[in-house]
Amino acid sequence: MVTRVYAAYDDGLRVIDPETGSVSLRLADRPVECLSVECLSVGPGADGDGSAGSDGTRVLAGTSDAGLFRSTDGGETFERVASESLAPGGTGPDAVTAVATSPHDPAVVWIGTEPSRVFRSVDGGRTAERVGGLTAVPSASEWSFPPRPDTHHVRWIEPSPADSDRWFVGVEAGALVVTPDGGETWLDRPEGSRRDNHALATHPAAPDWVYAAAGDGFAESEDRGESWRVVDRGLDHGYVWGLAVDPGDPETAIVSAASGATAAHRRGEAYLYRRTTGDGSDASPRFERLDDRGIPTGEGTYRAVLASGGESGGVWVIHNEGLYRTRDAGESFERVPADLPASPARALAVR
Repeated sequence: MVTRVYAAYDDGLRVIDPETGSVSLRLADRPVECLSVECLSVGPGADGDGSAGSDGTRVLAGTSDAGLFRSTDGGETFERVASESLAPGGTGPDAVTAVATSPHDPAVVWIGTEPSRVFRSVDGGRTAERVGGLTAVPSASEWSFPPRPDTHHVRWIEPSPADSDRWFVGVEAGALVVTPDGGETWLDRPEGSRRDNHALATHPAAPDWVYAAAGDGFAESEDRGESWRVVDRGLDHGYVWGLAVDPGDPETAIVSAASGATAAHRRGEAYLYRRTTGDGSDASPRFERLDDRGIPTGEGTYRAVLASGGESGGVWVIHNEGLYRTRDAGESFERVPADLPASPARALAVR
């Protein structure tokens, strides 16, 4: 049962009660101008690191101009953490653009920044140290994001559910890179992987699978990221942004997509598709477009962000038209009656 939804915006973090629709604004007292919440990791706190609140929920929020913030009470209050490594005042970049918590040990947190760097915390985010080797991979000289040259960033970090040392890192734009050993070595651009990665996902019931939503299409791996195949059958819009996998079925995923970057971010265009697997002799994966399912899509909807819920069939979607949920893996959606900004969210998490 989902009890809270967390939505990151340019002007702070919204904590939403999906049953009542009540919304609380957090991180709005900006330590610097133009603070924007860029990424979220929400889950249980770690025993012994002081990060578990009364309800057992720890919230980590990366910001564009003030580093990393942590809540140990489910999002009621926040403090800036890892400031000795993550600016301001530290030796690292200002912008935290990705954050992920290990499913094997909640004290272990990985943090991605702009320009593209990776940091690791072993105390629930309180402190962090840089993980070496990422920027030494062969493709690093080709990474770029407008305006160039140093605005490429780590857009997503995904831990392997099967191996505590294996992590997947999506760089926007330039590469997918994989470390099998906690950052000691890196596999650069595995065969078939995408370049413009926006979101990655895994599923505990299929621990060898990895999914990637990218500006250059959708791809998936069945060997823990060693090799990838593009899945585009039925996917009429190739700029893929949001991604969530059905908690009850690793073969079912929902993505948001547009015809291109301009359509997604400036003109406003977000379509929803469901990835499934065929039956009988044609069991190859394909996409089905989810039109007329109770959620606005298409022109006028901006950059839909998705998150998996806790129950089978549960997926959440947020865009400039509001927050929606499906309980049946996309067959139908219902709107959460919450007063939210009429602007695209940057990240979404549920707990």
